[in-house]
Amino acid sequence: MADTAGKPSRRAIFAGHPLFGALPEQDVDSAIRKTQIRRFAKGTTIFAKGDDGSSMMAVLSGAIKISSVTADGKEVVLNLIGVGQIFGEIALLDGKPRTADASALSDCELVVFERRDFLPMLRANPDLALRIIVLLCARLRRTNEQVESVMFLPLEARLAKTLLRLAAEQGEAVGRAVSTIAVTQRDLGQMIGMSRESTNKQLQAWQRQGVVELVKGGIELRAPDRLADLADGGDH
Repeated sequence: MADTAGKPSRRAIFAGHPLFGALPEQDVDSAIRKTQIRRFAKGTTIFAKGDDGSSMMAVLSGAIKISSVTADGKEVVLNLIGVGQIFGEIALLDGKPRTADASALSDCELVVFERRDFLPMLRANPDLALRIIVLLCARLRRTNEQVESVMFLPLEARLAKTLLRLAAEQGEAVGRAVSTIAVTQRDLGQMIGMSRESTNKQLQAWQRQGVVELVKGGIELRAPDRLADLADGGDH
């Protein structure tokens, strides 16, 4: 369900999240009542690596970049968070400092859920612990896949795999399949460990082949089956 501005409602976000979706309806409603709405302008740092962490956030509108800076000053984009998605769960669970930076890629409206409100819910719903384990295992698997991709896969396969993953995640967040991914070529390059120039060169080649279309604010997937073949290392 969305509100009158076309944004997903807080209930839709929480009900669709693997951590909260299986809770009894009254518990979801109770969680929602404890949330706050915060707004961030484009370019604003929402939190920085090392900051005290005591909350998670859900995106009502806009887009968030999760990144980290290497020892030599290079930015690595770890994930892009779009409408309907949740981020910051790690700090919600352990209350320790943030593990990465989060910044607003556009003007954003976020739902904030504090840890002090989550812990009583966890104690009252022991099954939440199992969902937390599943959630963290999924995050670990994705991190391992991302590291392996950067280390072992060629550029084409890395780029194809990342485009398909972003399309799946953005589609899950809005409850329907998406063909146009909201992402800049610079951020995409940083996600796969390549320069913007190399990323653009490959995207331009795919555009000539009809695999993708470069559009304002994102990339349209014209031939996802071809991308899936490339992600698996196919060359035909």
